[in-house]
Amino acid sequence: MNNDKDEIKMSFQSIRDMDLKDKRVLLRADLNVPARRGKVTDTTRIDRLKPTIDFLRDAGARILILSHFGRPEGEQNPEMSLAFLTPTLEERWGCDIRFSPDCIGPKAEAVIAKMGEGDVTLLENVRFYKEEKQNTPEFVSKLAALGDVFINDAFSAAHRAHASTEGLAHVLPAAAGLLMEQELNALDAALEHPQKPVAAIVGGSKISTKLGVLNNIVQKVDYLILGGAMANTFLYANGTDVGSSLCETNMKEEALKISETAKKHGCEIVLPIDSIVVNELKLNAPSETVDSQAIPDDKMAIDVGPKSIAYVENILEKSKTLLWNGPMGVFELKPFDTGTNALAHKAAEQTKAGKLVSIAGGGDTVAALENAEVCQDFTYISTAGGAFLEWLKGETLPGVEALYTAKKAA
Repeated sequence: MNNDKDEIKMSFQSIRDMDLKDKRVLLRADLNVPARRGKVTDTTRIDRLKPTIDFLRDAGARILILSHFGRPEGEQNPEMSLAFLTPTLEERWGCDIRFSPDCIGPKAEAVIAKMGEGDVTLLENVRFYKEEKQNTPEFVSKLAALGDVFINDAFSAAHRAHASTEGLAHVLPAAAGLLMEQELNALDAALEHPQKPVAAIVGGSKISTKLGVLNNIVQKVDYLILGGAMANTFLYANGTDVGSSLCETNMKEEALKISETAKKHGCEIVLPIDSIVVNELKLNAPSETVDSQAIPDDKMAIDVGPKSIAYVENILEKSKTLLWNGPMGVFELKPFDTGTNALAHKAAEQTKAGKLVSIAGGGDTVAALENAEVCQDFTYISTAGGAFLEWLKGETLPGVEALYTAKKAA
């Protein structure tokens, strides 16, 4: 992470710091929501934006929402228009939503001209313009011409240096929305200024996709608990035969390097003591529990066993902070969600008791914790995917960095 981040945060501005009455607020949101046949199938991102919408409406702002949807690759694609979202936004936010068929120019200006204090307008998909991804000064200027203030509330898009995520913060007074603020505070509590001891649960199929995450985390946490096929790769690197389990044998040296880095920083890497193994990957497949050091040649490990669960539960009992990214096994196929569910319930129990700060996010993590029915009991769950992982790697996110250095409102 940027070594100057603590100093930079002194200039960080929240929407609470701004006079927004009658101001045209360009609000960058992430409304790239799951949808099927023109219907939203998961309103989580919409619901999490509501506090910012309510705050801006109460403050008397004129709210102009910028967002992307899908990958139109700079083309005007009707199938990726944001127009279909209007009824869902009205239902979830409890207010009228206008729609502009363009995000810049005369069509947008015509809609904005009719807005009053507290009104909300959804602007068309910013990625209909290739200049959005290119972050050209000309496109930034066209967006900026519509507003007086820029609010970024899209942490999940903050790893992109696009016009609507990064460029606008350099030309308009800028601040973080309530959701962005919440995300940054949660991540700061998890990695930058955590209560110790700190445990991290990292699962998933490949360490090759999380090399940066693992290398950074082992320098900051006391326990790195590995699950899924990622754990198999570390077992293999340590000389264990993992049978027919999913395993990246070509990542042996990288796993050993990460283990060495962990040792230098006093981080214990926790691998499965026992494993649930099957002959084939399917729902309710016949299974058995074996020592992780003795996985049969014709079987694959797809979940952690009871001894592993008990050992990690003990770690969670003495930890003060938990960072969770990825499941412990093939949670999509029952009953092989047992390990993930058990640890999720333990983390939730410790959190509710006020003994643990639990932060989760990225990849399949949200789905796994929803499956365990514990989302409401964690301290914070991020819906960001790529941005969450980039942060865990220690990378600077352009959309966040721009807010740190943005000019204040007059």
